[in-house]
Amino acid sequence: MKIAGIEITNPDKLIFPDAGITKLEMVQYYEEISPKMLPFLKNRPLTLHRFPDGVDSDGFYQKKASDYFPDFVKTVTVETEDGSNTQVICNSKRSLVYLANQGTVGFHTWLSTKDYLHKPDKAIFDLDPPKDSFQQVKEAAKITGDFFRKKGLEPNLMTSGKNGFHVWYSVRRTKTFDQIRPELKELAQELEAEHPELFTTAVRKNQREGKIFIDYLRNAYGQTSVCPYSLRPTQTASIAKPLEWKDLKNIKSADAFKLRDFMG
Repeated sequence: MKIAGIEITNPDKLIFPDAGITKLEMVQYYEEISPKMLPFLKNRPLTLHRFPDGVDSDGFYQKKASDYFPDFVKTVTVETEDGSNTQVICNSKRSLVYLANQGTVGFHTWLSTKDYLHKPDKAIFDLDPPKDSFQQVKEAAKITGDFFRKKGLEPNLMTSGKNGFHVWYSVRRTKTFDQIRPELKELAQELEAEHPELFTTAVRKNQREGKIFIDYLRNAYGQTSVCPYSLRPTQTASIAKPLEWKDLKNIKSADAFKLRDFMG
């Protein structure tokens, strides 16, 4: 069977065993979601979260593009502490389907694009809750959105597909990661100071005292964030789903959106 010109190998392999979801179904999901997902992937270096034997087995994160990837899978050379490496760029449905056929469950993007790798065009805050506190993180997401709007920003909201929410907004590409990060840290600390009973910026889990961790640390060169509409390696094949702010009150859990629900 071919999808977007790609021969699907081992289509009946279970990628999400508990949900009974095969590789073919996963690839079909990425084919169908590609018009919505590709704008978020465009021109951004990727880290692939691959599970060739399914999410019950050990997966791995892949930053460096494999030598056997075909030419239509675009790449970009990025500077690293050890020199450089070549990372994947996914700008087409064909590339997305190919990478899914390689067992890529999750797609994680840089916060900058290939033409300005050191200058982000988005800032992201991951609201990471303690266990079994979804109502608390919903409240935190609403407060965070209101906080950024008061700052004159236009925040966007997404479920993480696991436990919490991501709140992000676009920034002009005039500053490097190192230049903008202190500003983002200051925003997180201001939010914490305004709502000390709800938020914390403590990195160590044993210092968070049951509060919502405002994770601004991924706003750094070479760091990534899960791409909107990406699947997550959960037993239910949950999706990182963008939301309208008005819909926040109706969400029952951060993993409420699942592949099977989307595919009908």
